[in-house]
Order: sequence, then C-alpha cells, then structure tokens
Amino acid sequence: MATSIRLAPETEQRLAFLASQTGRTKAFYLREMIERGLEDMEDYYLAADVLERLRQGKEKVYSSSDVMNALNLDD
Repeated sequence: MATSIRLAPETEQRLAFLASQTGRTKAFYLREMIERGLEDMEDYYLAADVLERLRQGKEKVYSSSDVMNALNLDD
C-alpha cells in the first residue's frame, strides 16, 4: 500500500543523511520507524483503553489465586 507523508525539512535531511551514510533507502528506515512505533502505540493506546474500562467497572479483574483455582493449579 502506497502512502505519502510530508516531513519537516530538517527531518527529511536527517533521514536522507542516514540513508546515504548506511547505504539503505529512506523507505527502509521509514518502514522500520513505523513498525516499531506502531507496536509502541498499540501497547500504549490499547492498554489505556483497558485501564479506562477497569476504572469504569466494565472489565473484570482476577487475582492470581482465582486463576490458579480455575485452572486446578492450586496445591
């Protein structure tokens, strides 16, 4: 999927410099940044959503002993 973005001139220059110095393409680094950044954003925003549901009482919390009992792992 092709996507275009506008970068600030300084960011474009830094990206171009990195690519030229390492022999990789700007697209390579952009893909890397997006994939790594997307993982971080998913972790943050999905966790924040669960936290909000917990605060609203819409999400059940289980203690470790509840889980152990449910899985018949208690001694």
